[in-house]
Amino acid sequence: MGQVQPTAPPPRGPIPPRGVPGARTPSPPWWQREGVISRLLAVAGVAVTLIGVVMLLVLAAQAGIFGPVPRVVAGAVFSAALVGAGMRVFRRPGGRVGGIALAATGFAGAYLDVVAMTTIYDWLHPVPGFAAALGVAAAGVGVAVQWRSQPLAVLVVAGAAVLAPFVTTELALLAFLIVLQLACVPVQMRHDWPFLHLVRTAPAVLATHLTILAFVIGQPDERRVLVLAAAAVAAVGVGGAILVTRQRPGDLVASLAAALAITPLLAAPALIDRPAATILSASYAAVLLAVAATTLVPKLRDIARIPAHTAIVAGTGGSFALLEAVWGVTTGSALPLGLLLVAACYLGIAGQARNRVAALFGTGYAALGGLGLLSIADAETLAVSRLAIEDLSAATAATATAGLGVLAVALWMLRRLFGTTTDEAVTTLLWIGASVAALYLVTTASVSLGVAADAADGFVVGHSVSTIIWMAGALAALLYGLRRLSAEASATVKVALGSGLLVTAAALAKLFLFDLSTLDGLIRVAAFLMVGILLLVAGTRYARAFAETGSRESGTG
Repeated sequence: MGQVQPTAPPPRGPIPPRGVPGARTPSPPWWQREGVISRLLAVAGVAVTLIGVVMLLVLAAQAGIFGPVPRVVAGAVFSAALVGAGMRVFRRPGGRVGGIALAATGFAGAYLDVVAMTTIYDWLHPVPGFAAALGVAAAGVGVAVQWRSQPLAVLVVAGAAVLAPFVTTELALLAFLIVLQLACVPVQMRHDWPFLHLVRTAPAVLATHLTILAFVIGQPDERRVLVLAAAAVAAVGVGGAILVTRQRPGDLVASLAAALAITPLLAAPALIDRPAATILSASYAAVLLAVAATTLVPKLRDIARIPAHTAIVAGTGGSFALLEAVWGVTTGSALPLGLLLVAACYLGIAGQARNRVAALFGTGYAALGGLGLLSIADAETLAVSRLAIEDLSAATAATATAGLGVLAVALWMLRRLFGTTTDEAVTTLLWIGASVAALYLVTTASVSLGVAADAADGFVVGHSVSTIIWMAGALAALLYGLRRLSAEASATVKVALGSGLLVTAAALAKLFLFDLSTLDGLIRVAAFLMVGILLLVAGTRYARAFAETGSRESGTG
């Protein structure tokens, strides 16, 4: 057999020179790419020209150059000429960029002219002035729709919104920015123009927030007008998002714009007194949560056709508004109770509808309520009689009881959302956490009720009752696990037995380490007798259950 000769690698061909087919053509620098420089020059031209219009309307007035009529007429004629020139240039070959720039400058200049006539010269009453501004903005975005040009609409809105504060800083400025926000809603329903969503919403939102901050610091008299402005921003933002997303359910930018529009009215309660602020927050929460709830009811979901991302935005805003309402309607000691009651509602809805967003809101409210309760009834307060008498009350007992209800609803909700898990580690951690929370809540409720009863031994009676309840809970967990011991050896059974034994140990530790030194007389005797009886029952049932299991297994073998 002949020896096989190794084959040599194929020779490398020469690298094809530039311009030869197959060669890589390096991308040109950004300044040499088609349309880049022309667009930059066009945007710069729009900005500089509009600044000139503002100087004509404002600075010339301050310097006394020309009269009011020449200034306004010159601005109007100049704007109209720019729009006309833009339409003419747009029709020519290669004139798209220049036509858009000229038309955008003209429409934005006309809008600023209307702002000046309304706020500087007082030639127009605000209502006709807003109507005229709406007409100018609608004409600008209408031309953008006709030309299918999002840049034209963005330049019109952005140019007018950015430079309007240089014309006026009165409250009317907010109305003119809201007019811009409103004028673009019909356009958004027809075209998916995400940048226009943000440009039409952000100026009104930012200006409203800054004005609210200035009013809070300066405390002027026009606060109610500012609240109405914030409500208008929210109404246009949320209403526009609903209309747009019904047409295009995948428009995430519309929901993002709605999220921005929601925020000013959340800040507005800082401007008014507490009762009015509470009513405002509660009403706002009701509207937003009603929008979010449409996705939870099948019939309403089919009618409203609101996508999930819009409902999440509304639900988030409504949850913050509800938090403000709860804060306004409760006092310091009752605030945790209100938070926990709201948490129970959210968690119940989450479990019933299997909705994880509602579960997240409920968890947040539960955490806030738990922290509020812990700040009132901390470990030192529960352990020292003097502090307990000073700080605890019937409201604290009600809050702790509500916390127990929230804990039960949360466990049910988790089972509805995630089912029964077979992971022993997860189940163990869950039940340990729930057990610790339950022991704290039971102790808080018992001691608070004892203190609130104004009895001489209320503090020690409360602790005695809590120890007995601890042991009763441990017995219930043990009985639950032992009853199912012969049928299954699931993680739940093991955790029930383990948690029952741990709570038993905790009850005994509390009985000997705290109650023995704190309780006295018949109360101490009653505590030891009751805990002893429960221990005897638990031990008897524990031994019998394992004996029955052993005899059954030996009989089977």
